[in-house]
Amino acid sequence: MSVTRAGNPAEIQTQGTWLGTVISIQANYYSVQLDNELDDELAGTTSNQIEVSAEKPVLLCIRRGLLKKLGQQIMVGDRVAVEEPDWLGMRGAIASIHPRQKFLNRPPVANVDQILLVFALAEPNLEPYQLSRFLIKAELTGLAITLCLNKRDLVSDEEAAEWTKRLSSWGYQPLMASIRDDEVLPAALTTALKDKITVVAGPSGVGKSSLTNRLIPEQNLRVCAVSGKLGRGRHTTRHVELFELPEGGFLADTPGFNQPDIVTTPESLSDYFPEIRQRRAGANCQFSNCLHRDEPGCVVSSKEDDEWERYEHYLALLEEVTKQQQNLQQQRNAEATEKVKMVEDGKVLHEPRLEAKKYREKVVIKLFKNSASTCLKWKTSKS
Repeated sequence: MSVTRAGNPAEIQTQGTWLGTVISIQANYYSVQLDNELDDELAGTTSNQIEVSAEKPVLLCIRRGLLKKLGQQIMVGDRVAVEEPDWLGMRGAIASIHPRQKFLNRPPVANVDQILLVFALAEPNLEPYQLSRFLIKAELTGLAITLCLNKRDLVSDEEAAEWTKRLSSWGYQPLMASIRDDEVLPAALTTALKDKITVVAGPSGVGKSSLTNRLIPEQNLRVCAVSGKLGRGRHTTRHVELFELPEGGFLADTPGFNQPDIVTTPESLSDYFPEIRQRRAGANCQFSNCLHRDEPGCVVSSKEDDEWERYEHYLALLEEVTKQQQNLQQQRNAEATEKVKMVEDGKVLHEPRLEAKKYREKVVIKLFKNSASTCLKWKTSKS
C-alpha cells in the first residue's frame, strides 16, 4: 500500500518509509514531524492494538550509519525519509535526506523561505543603525524579508506613522503589531507566514518569543522582561526549533543577537541597500568600480537628494567591510610567507616558508646525487 503526501503528489511514501521535516536537534537525536496524519490503516496496529492519534506524529530519530559515513549532516528544516518507525516508542531512523533548496549557516536552518525581522518601537527603543545592520544581514541571505515592528501600544499614532513613512523610504513596508492589546494579529502577517518556513530574527527583548506564543499558543515559549539598567533584552531562546503554524508552515525561533556581523566585499555592499538599487536602476555611475563615496559621476552619493537617509549607514558599513578585507589579505600574505611549528616545550615557532622551486628542488637533486655517488663507490669497492 502507498500513500501520497497531501500537497505534493510527486512524493510517495510506503508502509515502511515516511516523509517528514526535522523540527529540532538535540545531541545526536532528531525530532521529525511526519507529513501525514496517522490512522489505523496507515500506521498499522501492533500486536497490542495500540490506538494512534490522528494528529501528525513527531518521532525521535537517529540517523543511519551510512549517512554518518558519507558525512551528510542533518539540519533543522531538512526534508528526510524515516524508515520502519516504532509507533509504540515513537522512534525511528532517518534513512535519507532530500536535497536542500536553500539553507542558512547562522542560524542553521534548511529550506528557509523568508526572514521575519522583529523589532520593538519601544522598550527597547528602535535604533536606526542597529535596524539597518539587521536589514543588511537579512539582505545578504537572498531571502524575502518581512519587517514587523512590535509593541505598537507603547508609542503614539504620530510616532508609528512617522516610522512607517521613514522605513518606506528605506524600501520596506513594516507591519505594526501589539502583543499586549491586539486580540488578533494583523492579517497581512499571518498571510505572509502561511505555508512557508520562516526564520524569526531580531535583537533580544523585542518580543520574538511573545509573538511566536501569539501565533502558536500551544508552544508557551519562555519570555523575559527587558533589563531596566541596560535598556535591552536578555536571551530566552537557546537553540533553533521549528514550530508548526495553525494555518500551515513553520516558524523557526532563533537566539537573539544585538549586532549581526556583516561579511561581504566593498564592491558588493551597495547591492544590499534597496535605495541604492533603485537609484542605480535609473542611471549608471560613471565608473564601473564606483564605491559611491563622492566619486565623479556617482548616481548614489549625490548631495542633492535629501531622502537618501541611510547614506551615513552605508559609509560606516563600507569602512567596516573594507577593513575586514584588508585584514583578510594581510592574513593570507602572512600564511604565504610563514609557516607555524609547535616545538617540544609548547612554544609556537614562526619560520619563513621556502619557495618550492627556488630551494626545495635543489635540495632533492643534491640528495639524489649524493645517494647515487654512494652507490657507485659501494659497487666499486665490492668489485
